[in-house]
This record gives sequence, structure tokens and C-alpha cells, in this order.
Amino acid sequence: MKKEFKVIPLGGLKEIGKNCTAIDCDGEILIIDCGFAFPEYEMFGIDIVIPDFTYLRDNMERIKGMIITHGHEDHIGSIPYLLQEVNIPIYGGAFTAGLIKNKLDEFDLYADINVVSAGDVFTIGNYTIEAIQTNHSIVDSLAYSIDFPGGRIIHTGDFKIDYSPLDGKVIDLNRLSQLGDEGVDLLICDSTNVLREGYTPSEAVVRKSIDEIFDNNDKRIIIATFASNVHRIKYILESSMKHHRKVAFTGRSMDKSMQLARELGYLLDIPESILVSIDKIKDIPDDKLTIITTGSQGEPMSALTRMANDNHKDVKLKKGDMVVFSSSPIPGNEKVVTQVVNKLYEKRVEVVLASAMDVHVSGHAAREELKIIHSLVRPKYFMPAHGEYRHLIEHARLANSLGMGKDKTFVMSNGDALIVNDDQAKIAENFTSGEDIMVDGYGVGDVGSIVLKDRKTLSQSGLMVIAIAIDQATGSLMSEPQLISRGFVYVQENLDLIEEAKNVVYNSLGCCFEKEIYDEATLVKTIKSDMKAYIYRETKRNPVILPMILYV
Repeated sequence: MKKEFKVIPLGGLKEIGKNCTAIDCDGEILIIDCGFAFPEYEMFGIDIVIPDFTYLRDNMERIKGMIITHGHEDHIGSIPYLLQEVNIPIYGGAFTAGLIKNKLDEFDLYADINVVSAGDVFTIGNYTIEAIQTNHSIVDSLAYSIDFPGGRIIHTGDFKIDYSPLDGKVIDLNRLSQLGDEGVDLLICDSTNVLREGYTPSEAVVRKSIDEIFDNNDKRIIIATFASNVHRIKYILESSMKHHRKVAFTGRSMDKSMQLARELGYLLDIPESILVSIDKIKDIPDDKLTIITTGSQGEPMSALTRMANDNHKDVKLKKGDMVVFSSSPIPGNEKVVTQVVNKLYEKRVEVVLASAMDVHVSGHAAREELKIIHSLVRPKYFMPAHGEYRHLIEHARLANSLGMGKDKTFVMSNGDALIVNDDQAKIAENFTSGEDIMVDGYGVGDVGSIVLKDRKTLSQSGLMVIAIAIDQATGSLMSEPQLISRGFVYVQENLDLIEEAKNVVYNSLGCCFEKEIYDEATLVKTIKSDMKAYIYRETKRNPVILPMILYV
């Protein structure tokens, strides 16, 4: 008889990013992926968002290991934060393992990282895991079949069905079909492109477009793409070589990714002679130079954004350059990407976007590909993953349209648990905390909703500081109140408002002193309340009011 098991998503549901799922069965926990998400627009000052590890922290002695589907940040980015609390073995493809090691080196952390390849079968505790070949926009992407006392789970990871991938490694549909014949209790499947009809185009489409860009082009070509998309970068290198161009990389992640790709043998047929350091490009003619850069998502400190802002040390954009975005904006990044594109247009460079030319294809399966996976695997239960709420709902409906009962499809939230036994599966809502944990510099989780609300108010309405000195012996004012405005009004142009605000302070203090109230908390509360009412009445604005009382 199969044992009961729980599937606990800690991230990746009703959102794009911070994918992390725990399987809990027979006293042992297996983790699948551990990524971060980029902050939303109103998360002022937040660097990244990571999963809430409360459940893992509370059960760390039962965690046996972690398997990683691929090396994108939304699947590996939070590993250093988890490893600071629990040291566990990690398993993933060769490129994935290299990226994780590089990331851990930055944090001065060590982990037992194990490299697996498609077709490998290995054990972690009482979990027997098989790595399955898939296609995605990064090398060494894997799906996993997980056998354990509770049954069998297939986790697709991020994938698409590409019959002509640039590395020749086609997704192993035959093995997925065999596993489906043997029986699958639960399918956990990528939902990102469920709203797109048909099939996601092959990466070979991009190859043709890249060739067209290089043919008969005498411009300096600057291509922005994901640093982890090794096969696409390799083809850009090959096309540059064919057109007698030197190639320079720029961007820290690009440099690291290419170094790792060379070490693992992905660029063996690319001669060192075509590569040039980015600080040596000045003497190379425009028609003999390609620059491959980070920044396709408009990241503020990326190489392309620095070029657009005229503060890149080595690359100065000029009229006649061609900038190619070999990517599409990740949901939520559209605005910042558009800002960078507009700055590029202002410099009179030619901009080529994926929306106008096939210089990018998605790495995620569209509807017809998802139907193929469902038809091959034929799971008993289905849990859509990796998507916003609309994606999860539509993926569940797709499964229903293929004959799966609505009582066997489970749209969940982070922190819920899917509890499965021989006879039934059910959702336990709010099984554990699934909140966003925000990272601000070295601070992890110390910025919450109240702090974000203050930051939002500061960004919209500014700050007024009221400094007051009080004689500790007599309780009288030592000098007139000092009012300092930041992001609210310019003091020199609003002297009448500031003078009247000082009178409000005098009145507030007077009322308190008449009642012989001198404690700091009451004075601050009274001044803040009275000043807030006055400022709103006069300006219809709500700056942060910060009274500061110094007893001398």
C-alpha cells in the first residue's frame, strides 16, 4: 500500500519566479528547485524576493536533498539563502551545477553539488529519481521522474518540445510515454505559455534570423540576450565568425557564463582568435565587430542599460549602431525594457526587437505541446505550476478538456499542501507560510509591508522632519522648531507654509505643556497628528511626518 505524501509549493504559484517545491513522504523531504523573483514595481529598494523557508527550517533534519531542473535564477537564485540555514546535497545538470557553484562562491558557501545527465537514475533518501531530457532556453535542462513510497511524481521543469534544438538533444517523449504506461500519480507541469495557441517555434528559427541580420551588414552589431542561453550565444559567435567579425562580451554574468560554457566544452569549436576583450574594441572597424551583452530585461546596472545611459566604460553608442534584443520582456519587466529601448532610439541607433523579427523564441511550451505531455503521461492527478493565477486556471481547464476530472486538478497557492493517498487527493490551504521574503542588501526578511508602505509614501509625497529641543530641567523650548523638507516642498519657495507649520508645532506643544504633559511619546503623537491635518488641509498631500525631540 502506498504511503500518504504531501506536495508543498513554497514559490512559483500565482507568480512568475521563486520556484520552490517540497515533497514530504515517510518522514523525508525532497526539494525541487529554489529560485528567486525580481521585486514588483512598488517594492521600493528591494533587491530580490525569495521563498518563505519556514517549513523547511522547522523540518530541516528531515530534508534529504534538492534537485534542480535548470540554471535560471528563478530556479537557483535562492539556494545560497537556504544553505545558510541547512546544508543539503544538490543535484542538477553540468551547466546548472556550474552556475550554482559560481553563486555559492560569491556567498563564500560550500555545498555537495552532484552532476547528473539525462537518463541517470539516482537516489536521495527514499526517493529514486530519473533525469529526463527536455528542451528549454538554457542547456542541461531536465525533467524528473520521482519514485518514492507514496507513488510517482513527474515534474517537467520549464520546457518546450523542440524537434530541431541547436544541440540536437530532443526532448525524450518516448521515456515520458513509458512512464505514463507504468503509471504516474501526479504531474507537476510548466504553465507559462498555456495561453498561447499552437506550438512554440524552434530555436532554429532564431538561427535563420541571426544570419539575416549579419548578411550584408556594415554596422556594429550589439546583441542583448540571456547570459545563460549558451546555444544561442554559440550561434551568434558562429555567425560572427562566418562574417569575419570579432566578438566581445560585456556584463559580469555574461563573462562568467561564457567561461563556464568553455570549461564544459560547449564552445569547443569556437576559436579564441575571434574573441576580443571589451576594452580593446576601439580599433576594430564597425563592420568587423559584434558585442554580446547582458541587459535584455532592462536591468538597471546591466551593460546595455549602462550603454543607453552613456556610462559604460568601454562602449559608447553612436548613430549607425544596431542593437538587437534577442529576448522578450519577462512579465513585469515591460516598462523598464521600454525605457531602455526609448533611450536607444534617442541615440539614433537601429533597434531590432523580437516583436518585429524572429530573433527570440520562448523556452516554454504552448497549448498543443502541453496537450502532448498530458496525453503521454496520463497522470492520476495534476497540479499546474510556474505561472500567474490565470495561467494555472487555464492549464487546469486544458487538463479537464483532455478528460481529467475537475476533482483531480489542483490549482494551489504558495504555502498550501496537496495531500495524496491511495484513495484521494485534497488541498490543505495555508498549510505553512508562503509569504514573500524580501531581501534588501544584507537584510533578509527584515523589510515587511509596513516598511514598504512608508517607502511608497516617501516616494509619492516626501518627508517632513520636525526637530525640537526642550530644556530637560524646565520643560521649555530651547529654540524655535526646525522644519526640514525632503521630497515634499522646496522650503525657499514655500516660506509661508513653513512658517505656519512652525505655528502648528507651537500650538501642539502649548496644548501639551498646559496639561503638564512632557513625555516624548505623547508630544510626538500630538505634533504628528496636528501637522498631518494641517499639511493635508493646505496641500492635499500626506508626507511622512517625523518629529524628533531632543531633551537638553
